[in-house]
Amino acid sequence: MLIERIMAEARTHQSARFSNEIYADEPILKTGRQMQNFLPDQYRKMREISRWQDDPKGGAGRWLSEAELFYRQGLLMADFEDDCPYNGTFKSYFPTYNAMSDRQLRGYFTWRAQVRRGTVEETSTSFAFLYLYELICGIGVDDPLDGFSKIKAFWNAYRAFEPGIDRFARVWLQDYAVFHGLDPKLLRDSKTVMFDNALIELRRAARDLASAPTPPDLAPARRKTSEPTLPLPPDEAGEERLMAAINALSTYNLDNSRLDRSHHRDLRHVACAVYVRMARYYDTHRKTGIVASLFGEETAMPYTMFASAVFFAPERHEDCEYRLDPIHIYRCQNGFWECMRIHGSRQKSSKLGEMMRACDQRLRLALAPAHPLKEEKVPKYLAKIIDDEIAAWLSWDAAHQPVKIDIDLSQLGHIRSAAAQTREALLIDEEREDGTPAEAEATLIEQPGRESAPGMTAEPGEMTIQQAEPDEPTVSTEEFGVMAPLLVSAPAPVAPASAEATNKLAPAEDAFLRALLEQNTAQATSAVERSGQSEDMLVDSINETLFDLVGDTVIEFGAAGPQIIEDYEA
Repeated sequence: MLIERIMAEARTHQSARFSNEIYADEPILKTGRQMQNFLPDQYRKMREISRWQDDPKGGAGRWLSEAELFYRQGLLMADFEDDCPYNGTFKSYFPTYNAMSDRQLRGYFTWRAQVRRGTVEETSTSFAFLYLYELICGIGVDDPLDGFSKIKAFWNAYRAFEPGIDRFARVWLQDYAVFHGLDPKLLRDSKTVMFDNALIELRRAARDLASAPTPPDLAPARRKTSEPTLPLPPDEAGEERLMAAINALSTYNLDNSRLDRSHHRDLRHVACAVYVRMARYYDTHRKTGIVASLFGEETAMPYTMFASAVFFAPERHEDCEYRLDPIHIYRCQNGFWECMRIHGSRQKSSKLGEMMRACDQRLRLALAPAHPLKEEKVPKYLAKIIDDEIAAWLSWDAAHQPVKIDIDLSQLGHIRSAAAQTREALLIDEEREDGTPAEAEATLIEQPGRESAPGMTAEPGEMTIQQAEPDEPTVSTEEFGVMAPLLVSAPAPVAPASAEATNKLAPAEDAFLRALLEQNTAQATSAVERSGQSEDMLVDSINETLFDLVGDTVIEFGAAGPQIIEDYEA
């Protein structure tokens, strides 16, 4: 009743303490100091994962390893993202979530969210390693191939900020491919595979190019100094492969030599031959071969997957064998891994570099003394081997140089003149009297368009040819084909008439030949009558006259009578 009386009074409604507004929940604003201690609930859930795990079957519990705890926490936080950048520094030898403060955790998940969006920024190196730990544990990846791609992409991007990451990421990427049985071709451009391929080439050269072993009951034949070690002519492709392998494993790279730019073939052959000779030397004078002496023995040793990383596999790996390359094989047996490879130095060999530098230095003295290398002390047997190979190669190369022929065109005129004089000296008197006019006439017929200067005086055995008068009739080549030159009236020669008569058609023969070309029967009959001979005799006379000029029978008898052979009609 009291409340009703109060609310009924008019003065109460005019009071500021009463209104018709309805109030709702409002966020409580916090200061910056209070926000520093704020932590989303997901982090609290992650922290609640205890290292002590009770046995669900009621047995004794166990403590989780740091790697397993990291794996379980990582699965919980696999899709979590934050938005709280961290500008401080985080350093840890084996970084895990437990090793970070709340503020560092929020900074890491903020940075990781940007990385997953494709933006890789420089941050604390421990953050980068922690992200790699997640990937090799399968956290945040769809399948093994996706994980391989993400590890490789992040490594290639972040190595620009921290090159030291190469030392670990390269091994972890290879282990990831082996552990998940990915295609070995994914690693074909890795330094490990390229190093192994170079070792394979060195072993192949030492094995395949070495001479056959000498039976124990026979004394080894003494090798001649000039006898080449490698087959000659050289196997260009094989030597290129061997030299590439030597450069990959030697501290002295012959590709950078001044001599290689000017005498690549010589340097390549000598370097390869010296290596093969040294391989033979090691086989006969050392307990181990050259590859084992320089780089180590090939043997199987226990192997730890993802060494120096925080890694946990929830299930034991099945038994398997993985061949990275012919000399690099991984095997897993009962969850334990072993690696079969050449265990030794994985660095370039200084001893091999010493051999190659000595080859370069001594070959320069033989080929390019203008740019010598400073001589360094090398074993006497090595110096002798190099000198022997240089001598054998240079002697063979000099004996097989291609023949070079230079033709001086300015001497051709003199050669022609000398040849003409020689030919003239070899002619006998009968050939000068009988053959020269015919030769001159043949020259005239073969070159009907060639003009000679009027009044030109002939040498002994030659004749003077005058230019034909311009008003003389000409014979069209299109109309008479190859027979046209034979129908041209010969210019008036100054040679004896008897020589001209032997090579010139009579008027009746000329008319008969023209009639056959024009297929004019009446004109052919008229020509036979003018000749005073039978048609057979006229044809034989024409064939005999033209045989010396054409070298063949021109007219033959067919079913329709005499006709020009088809080859000479057009």
